[in-house]
Amino acid sequence: MTRVLAGPYCTQILGDLGAEIIKIEHPIRGDDTRAWGPPYAKHIKGEHIEGPGESAYFLSVNRNKKSLGLSFAHPSGVEILHKLVKDCDVLVENYLPGALKKYGMDFETVSKINPALVYASITGYGQTGPYSNRAGYDVMVEAEMGLMYITGTRDGPPVKVGVAVTDLTTGLYTSNSVMAALLWRAKTGRGQQVDVALSDCQVATLANIASSALISGKKDSGRWGTAHPSIVPYKAFKTADGDILLGGGNDRLYGVLCNKIGKPEWAKDERFITNAVRVKNRDVLENLIEAETVKKRTQEWLEILEGCGMPYAAINDIQGTLKHKHVLARDMVKEVDHPTCGPLKLVNTPVKYSVSKPGIRAPPPTLGQHTDEVLKDMLGMSEDDIASLRGEGVIA
Repeated sequence: MTRVLAGPYCTQILGDLGAEIIKIEHPIRGDDTRAWGPPYAKHIKGEHIEGPGESAYFLSVNRNKKSLGLSFAHPSGVEILHKLVKDCDVLVENYLPGALKKYGMDFETVSKINPALVYASITGYGQTGPYSNRAGYDVMVEAEMGLMYITGTRDGPPVKVGVAVTDLTTGLYTSNSVMAALLWRAKTGRGQQVDVALSDCQVATLANIASSALISGKKDSGRWGTAHPSIVPYKAFKTADGDILLGGGNDRLYGVLCNKIGKPEWAKDERFITNAVRVKNRDVLENLIEAETVKKRTQEWLEILEGCGMPYAAINDIQGTLKHKHVLARDMVKEVDHPTCGPLKLVNTPVKYSVSKPGIRAPPPTLGQHTDEVLKDMLGMSEDDIASLRGEGVIA
């Protein structure tokens, strides 16, 4: 019972690992992200061929799921959900705290139907606290919980991260928490509610930046762009045709960099001989390095640095990333056959196992694609009952 990103990302991870996911969607509009386009994958077959198609946003986080088009504003819809609750292991929802109580789908109610149910609630600010009733969107939480303030160029304004990273980390935390709750249930036989907030996850993923502020008691050092506050050189430098990231993370690696750019004498220069003095003389050294890197194209530098042991990387756009030889070698792009859009490419699940084979078992569903299957096969409903519910607008 999730929409948009954090919840669907969580359940997609579980689906990749083999879970059977039943996605509850509004029978007319479905998940909000079905309308978030362009771009759309065009329908090439089926009854909606004249429509805009399936949005790329929806396709990104809804593979390995069955779509049940259902209105739980109708008592018959709630009755169906209660029947599903009885037989399911996990329910994931991302409604405001208390919003599902009037439908009888709150944890207190459904845990009486199935005491072994793991009930994961994803919200902006959690089930408790002064902000608990606030709607929480990724960009708002990035702003409120510190991430936006430390993101951007040194002298520029705060900016959001290029993807909704707070939603994604929340989805990751939730999937991990669901797995832990299932292990607990295996030991005790009892389910529980898992309360996951975007705000908490964002604070947690401030990681060393938060720790530095807590230990020092001082104001943070602000935005650093691609640079590092306490390691030099460690940033992106311009090339003749783009940018390259260079990481001289210690004195030895700094020496490697000096040799590779043809300036071995810089490794013994008193201004740069240790990281401490390199940090002190950051602007001088970074300008000297960039004066050399702009003399060659990015690919030339990649060839020069190949095998040197120092971390380095080209800065690629998204198309470049998805066509990258390493990305393709790691099987991170898969083609699937969508029921109405035909062949389309999706990003694959990232984790590899020595024995198990998680991955894309089914393409993202069309709205209500599995309604009849779920109601008939899982709940034992007759075709007449299903037709009646469809006629009343309860299902799609």
